[in-house]
Amino acid sequence: MGMSAEDERAASPRDEEWPEAEKAEKLARGAALKWASGVFYRPEKLEGLGHYRRRETQRNSSIQSRLKSTVQSYLEGVSAGLEQLRSAAQEVQSVCQDLGAARWALLDSADHFQGLQQMRELMEEHVQLASVVQVLPQIFSVHEVSSHILQLLHGQHLLEAHVELMMVEQLRDDILSQLHLRGLSSAQATVLSYFGGLQDLNESLAKQLWDIVGSSLRLVREDPVVFVTAVRIIEREEKIDDTLLLEATFLPPGRPKGWRQKFYQVLQDTITGAHFHAPRMDAEGPGLAKHLAALQKDIVSELRVVKDLMVQCVPAHYNILSVCTATYHQALTSHLQEILREDLDKQGLFLLLEWALRVYHSPEMMGHPDLLPEVDVSALDPLMSSELVDQTERRYVMKVKASVFEWMQRTLEVEFKEWFREEEPETDHQGFFQSALPAIVMQMLNENIQVASLITDSLQQKIYNMALEELEAFLGRLREALVQCGKEHQQDRAVPKYYISHLLAVLNNNLALSNSTSSLHPDTACREVPASLQAALDRMQKKATQLLLEELLQDLQPLCLQLPSRKWLSGSQLVGSMCEVIDKYAKDFSRVRKPLFTLLLAESELLVANQYLRALLQKKMVCKSREERGQLCHRLLQDATQLRELFCGLGLDKSQQSLEAVFALRELICLKDPALLSLEVLGFINKYPDVSDEHISTLLDIRGDVSKEVRHVVLEMMAQHPQVLPEGYRPIFSTILVPVPELPFCLRKGKCA
Repeated sequence: MGMSAEDERAASPRDEEWPEAEKAEKLARGAALKWASGVFYRPEKLEGLGHYRRRETQRNSSIQSRLKSTVQSYLEGVSAGLEQLRSAAQEVQSVCQDLGAARWALLDSADHFQGLQQMRELMEEHVQLASVVQVLPQIFSVHEVSSHILQLLHGQHLLEAHVELMMVEQLRDDILSQLHLRGLSSAQATVLSYFGGLQDLNESLAKQLWDIVGSSLRLVREDPVVFVTAVRIIEREEKIDDTLLLEATFLPPGRPKGWRQKFYQVLQDTITGAHFHAPRMDAEGPGLAKHLAALQKDIVSELRVVKDLMVQCVPAHYNILSVCTATYHQALTSHLQEILREDLDKQGLFLLLEWALRVYHSPEMMGHPDLLPEVDVSALDPLMSSELVDQTERRYVMKVKASVFEWMQRTLEVEFKEWFREEEPETDHQGFFQSALPAIVMQMLNENIQVASLITDSLQQKIYNMALEELEAFLGRLREALVQCGKEHQQDRAVPKYYISHLLAVLNNNLALSNSTSSLHPDTACREVPASLQAALDRMQKKATQLLLEELLQDLQPLCLQLPSRKWLSGSQLVGSMCEVIDKYAKDFSRVRKPLFTLLLAESELLVANQYLRALLQKKMVCKSREERGQLCHRLLQDATQLRELFCGLGLDKSQQSLEAVFALRELICLKDPALLSLEVLGFINKYPDVSDEHISTLLDIRGDVSKEVRHVVLEMMAQHPQVLPEGYRPIFSTILVPVPELPFCLRKGKCA
């Protein structure tokens, strides 16, 4: 059914006033309809309609009853609240009236309060005067107590003096504190002036305390009570300092005293002054050794006293043993740096390095059984920094280097004089020539390397490197001395008298140095000789060998000058004389060790072969006939065979001889058919690649039967087959210079020959 206009107008204000109620009613109606449609969707269900109606009626009645009860309770609470609000408003109005009355009463009595202020001021003044009256006896007795304190100090009664001194200081500090709180700073100067004697008493007490602390190492052994007394006084003052610093309201003059820190400072200054401010010691080894030994003894002794006695006389938090250990360590660090500023000799530098790096940590000093385990310097910085150690090691190496140079120079001068003596050099048990030079040099170098090994591996390596450098330089100076000796011998072959013997001794010495050099290396697994040193040894050996060969050459040259000649060709004893000279030198060469003997034989054989070929090629003896060519070939065969057998008999194998070149050259001269020369020459230059066109041309001239065409073919073949010297080839022909052929001289209107 639709609603009437009046109903709509009547409902509209309610809907606008209670929109939630309207919405709830609609939801309820919708829910009821949904429930009814679900229950009565079948006709047979309509029979229970009366039952459902009764049940819902009872439920609605119950709900309405609860709602009425709730609303009634709410209304009663609102009524009570309104009643309380009315009562509170009346009470507030009454209080306001009472406050107004009190205000007017206070305004009427304001004049009476001025009299109360004066009474308050009088009260405060009375309290101050009462306090002053209480302390007046103490204030008047200040000078008397000060005199008594001074007497106690003079009598060494430090504890009693300190107790009275603290009482007087407490009195002064209380007065100053009260003045500070009341802002009476102007009166503080008067108080300080009155108590001025306290400063002198403090200084007198402090002086005695620091004298005791300065003698602590002696007192803890002789009279520990005095030292303990000083420590107790210091701790009292330290507690007073801590208390005043915690309050932080007023610090009296002279506070904080910091006597505990002063204790450490005096102790450290005493240790430093007793051992490390000594007069300048001798920079040489003996004086420094005594100084370091004294330091070692004193430090160990004093640390024992600290560990066994002083530790028991001070509180544990003093860490007195650690403090003393660190003090000695730091003082030693600075002291060693001061010593190193001096110009120390090598012994002094060595002693300092050994003492700092070895002795200091050894059981003889800081690792002493009486000090362990309490004394531990491993946590401290090194006594010498790595940079300072390296710098000191380099200084030591330079000093040793100068000493080694001087020693080697004297050894060289003695050796040089030995060369000119009127007697042969000494020999070993095998009869080989030698001198004391290798033993002296190697012993000196080895001793320095071994001594350095007592310090550090780095120092040993530095000394080893220096030793090799000095040995290399020494070999250079020895070689120069040998050259000088050779020059003097060239001027007069009678000087030195035993020139060859001393050259052989030099070779043996050089071999001994070469064999001993590897033993200098600190690492036994590394025995390699540096290339530069080996080169110096090789140059020395080469120079001595060269001088010996020059001697042999001077004796052979008069004989070689007679080669070739008609007299030689007809059958003279020229080569026999050469063999005698060679054999004589070979007997001298037997006084050197085998590798050198073999070397001298090989070099002598090369020299003989070279001189023989040089004489043959430079004089250009031309064969005039086949018979003369055959005679030349026969002489070459006899000479080469005789020389080869001589060297073979001396111990030089045929494969090591250069005389084979004479046999090969003889084959070229003996070839009957000149047309085959190109093939023979090709084989010759393949075997001796250092032969030149001039050498072959000279050989062809010696034959005397080679035509221009054959010569051209041979030289053309050589041009087409250039040779390269193989590795290890010993040159034979390259040192032989062939004379340049003379060009024909033509007159203006004549014919050329």
